[in-house]
Amino acid sequence: MKDIINNINVLRTKKNAIILAHYYQVPEIQDLADFVGDSLGLAREAEKTNADIIIFAGVHFMAETAKILNPNKKVLIPDILAGCSLADSCPTDKFEAFIKNYPDHLIITYVNASAEIKALSDIIVTSSNAKHIVEQLPKDQKIVFAPDKNLGTYINNISGRNMVLWDGSCHVHNQLELDQIMKLKIENPNIPLIAHPECQAPILEIADFVGSTNGLLNYTKSDSATKYIVATEGGILHQMKKASPNKEFIIVPSDEFCNCNNCEYMKMNTPDKILHVLQNEINEVTLSKYLIEKAYKPLKRMLEMS
Repeated sequence: MKDIINNINVLRTKKNAIILAHYYQVPEIQDLADFVGDSLGLAREAEKTNADIIIFAGVHFMAETAKILNPNKKVLIPDILAGCSLADSCPTDKFEAFIKNYPDHLIITYVNASAEIKALSDIIVTSSNAKHIVEQLPKDQKIVFAPDKNLGTYINNISGRNMVLWDGSCHVHNQLELDQIMKLKIENPNIPLIAHPECQAPILEIADFVGSTNGLLNYTKSDSATKYIVATEGGILHQMKKASPNKEFIIVPSDEFCNCNNCEYMKMNTPDKILHVLQNEINEVTLSKYLIEKAYKPLKRMLEMS
C-alpha cells in the first residue's frame, strides 16, 4: 500500500491531478485525497480546481457533476462501474414522461441523479442545501422533487411544502429500519441519534439531529455528547473518529447480522485503481457539449443559491 500511495503522489504532481473523495470512500482513499467532502463540498471543489486531471473517488453521477462543471478538464473515475441505486431509480425516459404531467411545476432535482436528469431540471440541490434553496422560493411555487422520496418528504415536512415526489430512494439509507434503531436506543439510553435525510420518515422523526453527511460530521464535532447512534453510510465514521477520537460512534446496521451499512458502489474504488487510472488516464467521464450546457444551468443555479 505504501508503494501505491507513493506512486500516486508522484504522478498527481507530475500530471497536475487532484483527487476528490466522498466521505463514503474507504479510509485509505479518504486519507490520500486532496479533498474529502459531501456532494455540495465536492461540487464546489470541482468548480474551483486548477488541476488538469480530476480523479473522482465516488460514484458515477459525482464524476459527471465534476465534468459538467469542468468541461475542458479530464475527469477520471477509479471504477467505471461505480454507480448509484438512487440515480438508477430515476430513468430518463420515465422521468421525462412523469414531468410532462406537471408543466407548471419547477423541477428540483437532488444531485444524486444522472446528467440527463439534471438537464431536465431547473435547480439541483444537495442534502446540505435543499431546505435552504426550497425556502427561497415563493410559498405558492409548484415543485416536482426528484429522485429521493425520503429527502423530499423530509423537506415537505419541515418547510410546509407539498412538493410532488418521484418515487426513488437510496438502497443504503432506505433499508435502515426503525426497529433496529429502537433496539439500539434501548441498549444505549440517552444517546443521540443522528440521521441522514435519505432515511425513511419514521427514523427522521425520532432523530435528535438530521443533516447531510457533512452536517452530521460537524454536529459530532461541536456537540457535547460522547457517544452517538449514526444512521447513514458507514464511511463517515472514519472522519468522525479522526475529528473526535475520544467519542464513540455506533453505526446503524443494515440487518441483524451486520454491524455495518456500506454502499457497495462507493467501496468499489480502491487506491490501486486510482493509481491505474492515473497512470493510463482511462475511465474518463465524457458527456456531449449539449448535455453539459443543459445540466450546467441548474447546477450553477444551485451554487448561486447556496
